[in-house]
Amino acid sequence: MKARLPQGYTNKGAANMNSMVKQAQKMQEDIQAVQERLEQTEFTETAGGGMVELTMTGGRELKEIKINPDIVDKDDIESLQDVIVAGVNAIIHKIDEESAKEMEKVTGGVSFPGLF
Repeated sequence: MKARLPQGYTNKGAANMNSMVKQAQKMQEDIQAVQERLEQTEFTETAGGGMVELTMTGGRELKEIKINPDIVDKDDIESLQDVIVAGVNAIIHKIDEESAKEMEKVTGGVSFPGLF
């Protein structure tokens, strides 16, 4: 038995699929461009009330740490270590937030697990 399609029926599925593929390719290119731009962007964050300033790229490469000499106490190295750790965590959080914000602009809020 042969199935008959209604008169005037056209297969629009292929055209829709091609359009979806093109949109996905464009989005992938946009995502890659945003990722490359973010990796080159430098972020700065302070910790300990401005006693430590860190600069890191969006690619998470630590570029610089500036330490105010007033915080350096040879008898209290632990405090300095704690401020540095807090600063590194703060700048990573800042980069993550900026990355998510920029990706949301490109993807329209659609999540792609493992992509960013």
